[in-house]
Formats: sequence, C-alpha cells, structure tokens
Amino acid sequence: MLVKEIMIKDVVTIDADASVFDACMMYKEKKVGCLVVIDNETCVGIVTERDLIERSICQHQNPEKTKVREIMSQNIKVVYALDTVEKALETMKQYKIKKLPVISSEKVVGIITITDIAKARPDLSKRFMESWMKAQWRD
Repeated sequence: MLVKEIMIKDVVTIDADASVFDACMMYKEKKVGCLVVIDNETCVGIVTERDLIERSICQHQNPEKTKVREIMSQNIKVVYALDTVEKALETMKQYKIKKLPVISSEKVVGIITITDIAKARPDLSKRFMESWMKAQWRD
C-alpha cells in the first residue's frame, strides 16, 4: 500500500513568516494536530501545540510579533507520496514521531499520521506500537 492511498490530502499549512498568533488562530479554526510550515511552497518545518507552548508561551514571546519560523520544529522528516506505508512507519519508528508531511515534486501534498496507518493497516500499527512502547521504556 502506498502513502498516497491513505494520506490526508487536505493538509493544513502555514507560511513560515506568519505570526504565532496566526498559527494559534488556525489551530482553533481547523482543529488539527499540527501545521505544516511552508516557505515558497517548500516544506520547511512543522508546528505542534507543544512548539507553541514551549517555544512561545513559556519563553514569553509576543505571539503577534514572533514568526512561526522562530518556533517551528526544523529538519523534519518527510515521506514521498509513492513510498510504501511500511516505509513511512519505519521512519516514524526510527525518529519517534507520529506525523509525516507527504511530498511529491518537492511540494506538500498531504500528511500521514500513525492514526491513518492504524486505520488502514492495523497489523502494522500493532507491531509499531509494541516496538514504540519498548523504545519509550528504554529512553
């Protein structure tokens, strides 16, 4: 099974130069688990609720003046639309992440999460969760 077959196509993106306040409003409006950060249509990062809390609120940053690029998680891992679901899952396992932007022709075309994989391939997600839990206990 390919990533493109189960990915969420309506990925919510935000420009790297948008304000943290804009990101918070987008979270409120879209009710998503993350925002994929783009710069000139290229994926440059991801913003999670944790990023907003730890890198903005806890650091006493002004949300209207602070740019998303200042608080986003950088050097994120991505998966290609034509990669297998197994490859996406291995990337998640290796880097201990639960969401991957999906790329095609260097543009963001979707996002895939551990939940998407669990729904489409419960056999894979069971093995993943078992190994994830073991890894969490080791760290």
